[in-house]
Amino acid sequence: QVQVVESGGGLVQPGGSLRLSCAAPGFTFSGYAITWYRQAPGKEREPVAVISVSGSVTNYAVFAKGRFTISRDNAKNTVYLQMNSLKPEDTAVYYCKGPPGPWGQGTQVIVSS
Repeated sequence: QVQVVESGGGLVQPGGSLRLSCAAPGFTFSGYAITWYRQAPGKEREPVAVISVSGSVTNYAVFAKGRFTISRDNAKNTVYLQMNSLKPEDTAVYYCKGPPGPWGQGTQVIVSS
């Protein structure tokens, strides 16, 4: 099983940007599609964006379209989620998932003035 590690979260003002990273130390991501999820307080975990193995195909939740961009660098074994024009309702813990294994600890994103 593969343990993923998410990073890049933090506190940002509305309208700001963050770039999240997803990696799996010691494991090669390149053979897996990767999905970013998020879970807001008191809500179910929901998918945010998914990227294919090659990176040529992406798909987004409605709330993420036009603001978030998922990408991957297979040479660096990392998947990114660029989040722009952040809103308070984007406040959540963000997780990535791909290879079989447990959920990571996630990275907290707080959008607040």
